[in-house]
Amino acid sequence: MDDSQRVDIAEEARLVRRARWGDRRAFETLYHRHAAAIHALALRLTGSAAAAEDVTQDTFMQLLRFMDRMAPDRPLRPWLKRVAANAAIDRLRRERRFVALDEVRAVAPETDTGDAADDASLGLLQRFPPLVRTVVWLQVVEGWTHRELASRFGRSESWSKSIVARTLARMRDMIEVDE
Repeated sequence: MDDSQRVDIAEEARLVRRARWGDRRAFETLYHRHAAAIHALALRLTGSAAAAEDVTQDTFMQLLRFMDRMAPDRPLRPWLKRVAANAAIDRLRRERRFVALDEVRAVAPETDTGDAADDASLGLLQRFPPLVRTVVWLQVVEGWTHRELASRFGRSESWSKSIVARTLARMRDMIEVDE
């Protein structure tokens, strides 16, 4: 993140406070500042533009609901990303999109979605089932611990470790094949 993208925590705290008091413009500013990043994360985790829209909307509804509990000295985006990730996980659980570890090897063939932004942002990981993508992305990119993943998915730590290890190994194999 360069200096032009750095969040002024004091300014953001003022926006949150104003939005808490009913200032619609303040909330709109917060939304416009963070919606693209939240949508991108939701898209990576769900693999569906429609689901990403739903997760993004749910995330900002949660912000409205919990705004009065926000810590004024902390940046908003990490909280929003956590809420979005949890919403995506809930969606996967509702849709029963859990996979057996053996399915990590059963990767969807490469498809041309016609959307270069999707292809560039998701790359090889997009070829995996949604649950696998979610676990790997949250652990490797977002920094969730295996303990957090196990707790959130109701599984063991070894479950998430296995998914991450097998997926990364499979991705390495895919890269070698493509070379």
